Amino acid sequence: MRVALYCRVSTEEQKLDKQLQSCKDFANRNGHEIFKEYLDVISGSKSSRPSFNELLKDMRSNKFDGIIVSKLDRMGRSLQHLLGLIEEFTSKGIHFMAATQNIDTSSSAGRLQLQIMGAFAEFERNLISERTKEALKGNKKVGKRGKDKKERKKRGGLKKPLPFINKGDV
Repeated sequence: MRVALYCRVSTEEQKLDKQLQSCKDFANRNGHEIFKEYLDVISGSKSSRPSFNELLKDMRSNKFDGIIVSKLDRMGRSLQHLLGLIEEFTSKGIHFMAATQNIDTSSSAGRLQLQIMGAFAEFERNLISERTKEALKGNKKVGKRGKDKKERKKRGGLKKPLPFINKGDV
């Protein structure tokens, strides 16, 4: 089976090496021929990603038979998006495999496991979002330099009336 490898990290500080090696090892263990590696550095919450878009274009042109990712959340974290992708893969005869989670959509059990893992991936993404929002709320009273604990100055209002404006004119 000819397979495409897809790896993604969210930031430049993160490395793709371990994901890529995991996918290559999985492909080699299962006797798959690697067609191409697609690598992205972008958030998984974005449905449009440069290499991912290229992967979809090549998939729609029948250039490979399967897609391997290291983990399900590398493909995306929205369950709705993941299920839509898997439905398209299935309609094109493309097998989807997650190397470290033993997910293979060629079986009913693999499809069930994919749906369960997708729900957990979306839950994890929502928890991260909630924690980030709570932290930002808590930081509103922290000054711009971080640890000085001084309240931020309000913006937008005049501190002193300008000498040429009469209070009665406003």
